[in-house]
Amino acid sequence: MNFPLFVARRIAARGEKNFSRVIIRIATVAVALSVAVMVSATALIAGFKYEIGRKIFEFWGHIHITDTAYSLSFEPQPIDKKQDFYPSLDSVKAIEFTEPETILGFETGREVTRKAHGGIRHIQVYAHKPGIIRTKTAMEGIILKGIGQDFDWENLKPYLLEGRPIAWTDTAPSRDIIISRQTADRLQVGVGDKFIVNFVKEGEQLRRRFEISGIYKTGLEDYDRKIALCDIRVVQELLGWGPDQVAGFEVWLDDLRDLNLYNEYIYTEVLPPDLLSVSIREKFPAIFEWLDLQDYNEIVILGLMLAVAIVNMITALLVLVLERTTMIGVLKSLGERNGRIRQIFLYHAGLITLRGMFWGNVIGLGFCFLQDKFHLITLNETDYYLSYAPVRLEWWPVLAINAGTLFITLLFLILPSMLVSKIAPVKAIQFK
Repeated sequence: MNFPLFVARRIAARGEKNFSRVIIRIATVAVALSVAVMVSATALIAGFKYEIGRKIFEFWGHIHITDTAYSLSFEPQPIDKKQDFYPSLDSVKAIEFTEPETILGFETGREVTRKAHGGIRHIQVYAHKPGIIRTKTAMEGIILKGIGQDFDWENLKPYLLEGRPIAWTDTAPSRDIIISRQTADRLQVGVGDKFIVNFVKEGEQLRRRFEISGIYKTGLEDYDRKIALCDIRVVQELLGWGPDQVAGFEVWLDDLRDLNLYNEYIYTEVLPPDLLSVSIREKFPAIFEWLDLQDYNEIVILGLMLAVAIVNMITALLVLVLERTTMIGVLKSLGERNGRIRQIFLYHAGLITLRGMFWGNVIGLGFCFLQDKFHLITLNETDYYLSYAPVRLEWWPVLAINAGTLFITLLFLILPSMLVSKIAPVKAIQFK
């Protein structure tokens, strides 16, 4: 029989005196609130990063393949659509790679073989051309993003508010266009309305008429204000390109963590010398730096909440030891060792911590469920790109939070539990 655990459970079941009962309840509430905040914060930050990242990738993809001159001129340069990697690149599964072995951040000098988290999910062509939309009441600058029949509509489906995808025809370019909710409101148009888009080519003005087939909204104001989707053949015609000439290819990955790996793999192993691959992180570094800052916010929140739990549990442990001074003296007089007596109070503190963690998980997971269902916390979409705080709940961070809280809290309680060894049996019994 585990004697320290048996005594700790009996003490916990018996209850405490009024003063210590209040302290223990405060400690339990502190642990519960700390765990609830940590679980909620982790889920909210993960959801926020996931939703923002997904919105960016749905329009731009993870990796862009373009002509090498594009990075210098920022003008679309035609490249041949008939490439050895298109469309077979999306059949690439998780690749293996070698990297220096590191232990605690230090390189050991050995090479280890690892595997990517996923593969390449999709590749599609695109072309773009700026223009000016003109209606009877307004004018609006726009960038037409031409897409082909290989476009993955599942990416855009969650954000297509009204209408339908572009209807493709084999005989002539489709005149359907999909604009953003923001653009539609400024132009005061809706699905089924038609307008003229003006273009400039070699100093000459060109005009094309489009019909609105759909309206989307991602919440990314910079993109929504600029981008409209249309048939790539219209853009090719405006640029004077042939049917097999495109501005580039967009590549989607299964896992964002493989971004740098596959960008390097595509550039060095797949592309011919006249093509260049650029990751979305290189194109929009400011957004990714902003998202990376959320990791620091998460660390700060977890650290503060853990500190609150530890301080309150240390206070509760000291009160328990002082309240049980007589019991400690009796156990010592019967020959019990200091280490085993300390275990009694550590077990008791562990039971208090577990009780607080239980209620903390109930509160935290319950909040995440309610937020996911009813969107209780709303955001300014202009500033945060989202209309509400999203939740992405994964079980391994929740398990890590619980295991880490219990382990670290008990680790910090070892030192104050040494107060037991300072109590002399004779004085403790006389004190009674």
